[in-house]
Amino acid sequence: MDSRVQSVKQNLGIIGNSSRLNNAVEIALQIAPTNLSVLIMGESGVGKEAFSQIIHKNSLRKDKKYIAINCGAIPEGTIDSELFGHVKGSFTGAVSDRKGYFETVNGGTIFLDEVGELPKSTQARLLRVLESGEFIPVGASNVQKTDVRVVAATNVNLQKAIENGKFREDLYYRLNTVPITIPPLRERHEDIYVLFRKFANETAEQYRRTRIDLNESARTMLMSYRWPGNIRQLKNVSEQIAMLEDGPVVSADDLRKYLPDLGQSHLPAVAQSASENTYASEREILFKLMFDMKKDMDDLKKLVNGMIQNGTQYSSATLINNPTTEKDFFSNSVVEFQQDDNTQINIVNPTINTSRMRDDNHIVDTQEIQEESLSLANNEVAFIKKALQKFNGKRKLAAEELGISERTLYRKIKEYDIQ
Repeated sequence: MDSRVQSVKQNLGIIGNSSRLNNAVEIALQIAPTNLSVLIMGESGVGKEAFSQIIHKNSLRKDKKYIAINCGAIPEGTIDSELFGHVKGSFTGAVSDRKGYFETVNGGTIFLDEVGELPKSTQARLLRVLESGEFIPVGASNVQKTDVRVVAATNVNLQKAIENGKFREDLYYRLNTVPITIPPLRERHEDIYVLFRKFANETAEQYRRTRIDLNESARTMLMSYRWPGNIRQLKNVSEQIAMLEDGPVVSADDLRKYLPDLGQSHLPAVAQSASENTYASEREILFKLMFDMKKDMDDLKKLVNGMIQNGTQYSSATLINNPTTEKDFFSNSVVEFQQDDNTQINIVNPTINTSRMRDDNHIVDTQEIQEESLSLANNEVAFIKKALQKFNGKRKLAAEELGISERTLYRKIKEYDIQ
């Protein structure tokens, strides 16, 4: 390994000798003397901020200011003011002029952590700074200049964010002049035990506890665990064990208590959009209700067949000009049930050309077959009214029955003007 890489890691407390980690450090050292923008990518907890410090401390700006900003921790309404400043009276609470970070860190380095959380309006302002070094404070009309190097970091896939319209593509390419990818801890197996010993020993020394170690089975378990929280999680577990275990040797059974999700499946999960702007939930409701109606119709056909087999009279004993058997007829029929002094069943078969059926006593006109409406809106209104009637107008229960939120039901009621 390059002695310079080893020296930088020691100065910043970076532990580990995996090839991917060393390669990331080498890239950071190579681009440090330049003014190029850098995008550091990696999962949460892998130590992205340490690499921004490598770049700053080995650059020509090392004697200038350095500031790290968590973009996801600043409210959307104030982040423009934090980054670019504002003038007095530009918004409620702006009682005086305020300089933003891009003005106060002029000549230095700004580390924008979680850059993918920036609002679209702030992304446009940041793009202008990167391209021309110019910005306008909130509420001001004069353009200001700044000379700031931007190092950004993210734990989300910015290309997917671009596809979803949440991140500007031009800003992505402007930031991603030189990309650095930090490997997750699960891909640095040889470093896991070394990091555990470091964190556990530091905690034991600080609080005057007995130093602990892991037996062979516990060490194997530690190194095979996925560590979704990466170094941050490993440090937390190490500190807990150092404080709570008497030691000096910790077994696999003892270690398992601090890894609660050990053995659980980590297969990818199917995520569903929570947006109410789509009609996926409404379609699912319609399909469910249609299937329920079909089931009810099948049950009614079975009932009619049973009545026929038991000798019950019905109004379609003779079918004019149609040789279809009873079994074939009912499998293609729409059945109407009419209750009066004499029970009467009207059966309409779409395969029969005639519009009249007769029995021994009288002739019965069948109803004209009307094509079923396929309009989602018409069906939605009918289903919503049916659910509201079922629960006497109680929207919460009706929404649960329909499988949608009460908010969506309220919106549909207003949209279709349902009384």
